[in-house]
Amino acid sequence: MRKVARTVPAPSEMGTEVIGIPEGAELELKLRLEAVMEGVLVSGTVSGVAVGECIRCLEEVRLPLETSIAELFSYPENRVAEDDDEDVRLVEEDLINLEPALRDAVVLALPFQPVCREDCPGLCSECGARLADDPGHQHEIADPRWAALQGILADGVPGPAADGGRDDEKES
Repeated sequence: MRKVARTVPAPSEMGTEVIGIPEGAELELKLRLEAVMEGVLVSGTVSGVAVGECIRCLEEVRLPLETSIAELFSYPENRVAEDDDEDVRLVEEDLINLEPALRDAVVLALPFQPVCREDCPGLCSECGARLADDPGHQHEIADPRWAALQGILADGVPGPAADGGRDDEKES
């Protein structure tokens, strides 16, 4: 058994389109490597800071992330004949490639819908203003049943009831 604690730069594609650990950012690895009959068992934790954007207001989000990892890397001679399963990780020339296992662990630990804070009000659906900056933000929204009448008042043209009667009665 061997314990390893290292800080390494994050590889590319350590996240989703919304949030992830940027390439080159620090990843802290605290791992234990154990020789077992089938291969090498790697277990421990991965820590870093995920960066993305809030799904409600589109502001930058920085979330500390710590997740566990447990992965078995099999010796090639213990591999089942003709087993081409991509999920089987191998010890190749006394080396193991941790990157795919780290990527899987980190991506699964990321929030599906990151928010800057739990009570984030988001953006105004009418104009796109950030509601956290202006909590009293609102728009005058007319009842859609009166929309046709709003057009009459907006033109400044008086309707038939405004002059007291019908057009044919004026000339008498």
